[in-house]
Amino acid sequence: MLAGKRILLIIGGGVAAFKALTLIRLLRERGATVVPVITPAGQAFVTPLSASALAAEKVYTELFDLTDEAEMGHIELSRDADLVVVAPATADLLGKMANGLANDLASTLLMATDKRVLVAPAMNVRMWEHPATRRNVAQLRADGVLFAGPTEGPMACGEFGPGRMAEADEIATAIEDALADGPLKGRHVLVTSGPTHEPIDPVRYIANRSSGAQGTAIAAALAALGADVTFVTGPADVPPPAGVRVVRVETARDMLEAVERALPADAAVFAAAVADWRVASASDSKIKKEGSGSLPALSFAENPDILATVSQMVEGRPRLVVGFAAETDDVVANATRKRARKGCDWIVANDVSPATGIMGGPDNTVHLVHAGGVEDWPPMSKTEVGRRLANRIAEALGDMP
Repeated sequence: MLAGKRILLIIGGGVAAFKALTLIRLLRERGATVVPVITPAGQAFVTPLSASALAAEKVYTELFDLTDEAEMGHIELSRDADLVVVAPATADLLGKMANGLANDLASTLLMATDKRVLVAPAMNVRMWEHPATRRNVAQLRADGVLFAGPTEGPMACGEFGPGRMAEADEIATAIEDALADGPLKGRHVLVTSGPTHEPIDPVRYIANRSSGAQGTAIAAALAALGADVTFVTGPADVPPPAGVRVVRVETARDMLEAVERALPADAAVFAAAVADWRVASASDSKIKKEGSGSLPALSFAENPDILATVSQMVEGRPRLVVGFAAETDDVVANATRKRARKGCDWIVANDVSPATGIMGGPDNTVHLVHAGGVEDWPPMSKTEVGRRLANRIAEALGDMP
C-alpha cells in the first residue's frame, strides 16, 4: 500500500488524460497523497477543478505563479514528493525530459526533482515507433526513468498497436512497486551484462552470442527488491531494465574500468559474457582483402579477468561476489573449478551448447555452485532465474553482519 506516500502527478495532453482521474482515485484509496500538475495541453482534456476535487489538493498549472514562485514553488513541489509520475507522458514530454528542456511547469519540475520518475507513455503508434521517440525512450531508460507501458490496443485515432496508455490500476501497481521497501533497500548491487566487442579494425570486432537477457532479468529483479543497481552492459540485444543506473561499455577493458568506478557495492553479479581475448593491435583502418588467398595475421592478447580482479580484492571487495560459467561440457565440474580459481562466492553455471537454445533464448537451466555444494535449479524462464537469484542474494546479505 501507499500510506504516507506523496505522489506528484503530471498530467500531459492527450485523450488518455481521462485515465489520470481514475489513477488519482486509486492512489488515494491506497493511502497516497496526490498533488496534480496539469500541462496546458492536458487542460484540454481534464479540468483543474475535476483533478482538484478527486485529489483534495491544489492543482498546479503555471510556472510563473507569483505566490508560489516567491517561495520557489517548483523546487519544493519537485522534491517534496516521494515519486514523480507522468501520466499520460506524451511524445512532447518524453522529448523534453530526454533532452533537458524546461520551458513550462511540468518540464521544470522534472528537471528540478531529485526523486525517481515514472512515466506512462500515451501516443499514436506511429509516434511511439518514430526513431526520435525510440531515441528519447532509450535515453530516459539509461537515466533511470521507470516506465509503465505503453500497451498495445485500439486507439482514439482509430489505429491499433503499441502506444496505448496503461490502465490506471496497472500504473498504480507500478507506483507501488517503485516505492516498495524491499529486502534490498539501501543495498548497492553491481551487475554486468551482455557481450563485449573487441575491435579488429574500425568495422570488424570479436564478439559472442550473448543477448544480455539474463543479466537484464537479474538487474530488474534486484531493483524490484529495492536495491540500488548499477548496470554495466556491453552492446546487448535487449534494452536495459527500468529503475537502474546504466553504464554502457564496449570492450572488456572498458567494462573493468566501469566496474572499478562503480565500487564499493554490497554485492556484485558478473553475468556479462566477457571476451577472453582481444586483438593485440587493432588496425586503425579497415583491413582489405587482397585477393591472394592469404589471411591477415592477427595476434591476440588476454583480456583482464574482471571476476577474478574483484573477487581477489584486498580492500573494497563486495561481501558477495557472484560469477557466471557458460559451459558446453562438464558444466558443474568446470564451474566448481572456476569458483575456486577465481575466488568468488557463487558461480551460476549453465549449459550453452547450441542444442539448448539458452544463448539468446528466453529460458535457462542453471546450477548454483557455492561453498556448501551445488543447487540444481529446474528449467525456467530467464526472468524467473533473475527473481530466484535476487531472492537468494537478499537472503545472503541479510544473514551477513
